[in-house]
Amino acid sequence: MEEIKINHTAKNSVFVDLFQNKSYLLKLYQTLHPEDTTATEDSLTDVTIKNVLTDSLYNDLGFIVNDDKLMILIEAQSTWSVNILVRILLYLAQSYHEYFQKTSQNLYKSKKVKIPKPELYIIYVGNKGKKPDVISLSEEFFESADIDVEIKAKVIYETDKDDIINQYIIFCKVFNEQTDKYGLTKEAVNETIYICKNRNILREYLAEREKEVVTIMMSLFDEEEIMKMYIRSERREAAEEAEERAEKRARKSARETAERMIKKGKMTLEDIADCVPILSLEEIKEIKVGTNK
Repeated sequence: MEEIKINHTAKNSVFVDLFQNKSYLLKLYQTLHPEDTTATEDSLTDVTIKNVLTDSLYNDLGFIVNDDKLMILIEAQSTWSVNILVRILLYLAQSYHEYFQKTSQNLYKSKKVKIPKPELYIIYVGNKGKKPDVISLSEEFFESADIDVEIKAKVIYETDKDDIINQYIIFCKVFNEQTDKYGLTKEAVNETIYICKNRNILREYLAEREKEVVTIMMSLFDEEEIMKMYIRSERREAAEEAEERAEKRARKSARETAERMIKKGKMTLEDIADCVPILSLEEIKEIKVGTNK
């Protein structure tokens, strides 16, 4: 069996690489809160979790605004799954854990800790269709029951607005279109960047970070191909095991049949071997020795 080794070294996605730049992060915040005209780059503190909850690609972003607002954005790929709510719950818990450590706040003392207000978002790069604008843990997993822990997240889809979030969603859709056309190739990456630059989609970012973006996107292909190889390997191993079990059952049944035919004594061992071809004549002889004991 081919041995598949998966490299679990986490890598930034374009999503995280883009918004690690404070100027783009500020644009993201202003898109979500256009009423806040006083926010500056200095108002924002990146608290993105670094490879704590998962060994896969970074697709999550966290930042604090003015020490009182915790913004968490989770990127959802084009395959929709409400399981992302569980990811958000774990991400929020870990973010608060790290926040209390960084601010030296003791949860076991009587003094009430300072905790930033959470805002949770999902950026969905697929088509909206009939998907909701808000999803909640209670509705999706507990039939809207009154549960002790609730998580609600706003879902952001493509719109006709020219803001940085929408540009990112369009960038992803162009990328998907090009991979459909060219497959998992560098040509698909280069075409994506070329098209988006011409359409003024993340133009400044792509001009500044083109080499890095190519590297990031090509690493996605490496990870996806490794996973496909792993899945193929697992399927092949499962098929081999199933075939081995089936052969054992068939041989067991054949031996039982041969044993019955030998006991009846109406056929020669050669004729029995012809009737039960899965067994050799030598095996038939061994079975006869066993029945005579």
